[in-house]
Amino acid sequence: MNDFALNAEMNLEVNARFIARGQDAPLQGPAYKVRLFDRDFLDDEYLGESGLDEHGDAHFRFPASKLHDGFLDDKMPDFFFVLYKNGEVHFQSKVMENVYLDAIELYKRGTGEIIYLGTFLVDA
Repeated sequence: MNDFALNAEMNLEVNARFIARGQDAPLQGPAYKVRLFDRDFLDDEYLGESGLDEHGDAHFRFPASKLHDGFLDDKMPDFFFVLYKNGEVHFQSKVMENVYLDAIELYKRGTGEIIYLGTFLVDA
């Protein structure tokens, strides 16, 4: 990882977009919540929850230190999302194993690193 990722005090922002399958319209509104996890050897690490904005984007911001569990230094996280609609599980992504942050990160001065994990097509 680069110097930014090695700084455990640096913030990470993970973003993803959710689009309604067959409609090409963003999922949005208060009915939707997305939770981000890092699949770990012993237990999945909850990284945060986000609503969906008018573009269908979910934004998660957390300190980089959350990716370091102390037991195994997890330098390549295994992200996955769970999308809830009205409090019920509506969609769960596959686990994105060993996400190589150096290849997809952007650095935003004053904020930290921004990781964009892509667009997910979901049944509305």
